[in-house]
Amino acid sequence: MTPVTGTVTGTLVLAGTPIGDVADAPPRLAAELGRADVVAAEDTRRLRRLTQALGVHTTGRVVSYFEGNESARTPELVEALAGGARVLLVTDAGMPSVSDPGYRLVAAAVERDIRVTAVPGPSAVLTALALSGLPVDRFCFEGFLPRKAGERLTRLREVAGERRTLVYFEAPHRLDDTLAAMAEVFGADRRAAVCRELTKTYEEVKRGGVGELAAWAAEGVRGEITIVVEGAPETGPGELDADELVRRVRVREEAGERRKEAIAAVAAEAGLPKREVFDAVVAAKNASGQAPAEGKGLS
Repeated sequence: MTPVTGTVTGTLVLAGTPIGDVADAPPRLAAELGRADVVAAEDTRRLRRLTQALGVHTTGRVVSYFEGNESARTPELVEALAGGARVLLVTDAGMPSVSDPGYRLVAAAVERDIRVTAVPGPSAVLTALALSGLPVDRFCFEGFLPRKAGERLTRLREVAGERRTLVYFEAPHRLDDTLAAMAEVFGADRRAAVCRELTKTYEEVKRGGVGELAAWAAEGVRGEITIVVEGAPETGPGELDADELVRRVRVREEAGERRKEAIAAVAAEAGLPKREVFDAVVAAKNASGQAPAEGKGLS
């Protein structure tokens, strides 16, 4: 429901918070923390530590706003906004709604025609991109991959041909499995960078092929993780060997494509005749002792 004309509504402020070093806090953050009527925080204890570090005293009401109560608390915050309150939303690190709570509240505020603004701040996505050494002119942020192995592989196969640089968040205890899955889908030599503990005391950026990085991560890695992966290479006619053609067809088949369509798509990507890709697939099947699946060849 849109407010009646002339009704004064509040403002929702999305505020970026430091991803590590508190000195990176944007200058406006302290002012907004001090003037907000309501501060919605992903973790109120972390908020308290942040305000102490910044020397700020919050005069507004502080409420928790995290994944577990986001749906239930959003209507309450929207009503406060509709009544004229200035609501400040902060998450544990970085910008709200970027793989953090916030999207539901922003969408609900927009639906009610309530003003939404932001205090720009640190971003693990952009920081990792800048440090990766990989192309940054075009990129896409994929957030967290699914926890289950099969779903994770499916998601990776969906972007196997993506030419833009890919950025992911990942939990440290799943890093080796994720990198191993990337090596399987993208190829072990696809360049990547694992950025750990950005802006913190033990910041580390490890660069190499995803296969090499998977072996490194198997020894155990700690901290907040951002992965940056090079996009699929642009290839011209004859630049892909038969093994790579077969691998790309297999990736598409495992993602649910029929072999005929997979071969056609790989041929188009590589700028090759479909017959050449088909022959490579048949040769690989014969070498492994498997006959090509009936009805999945060229027509």
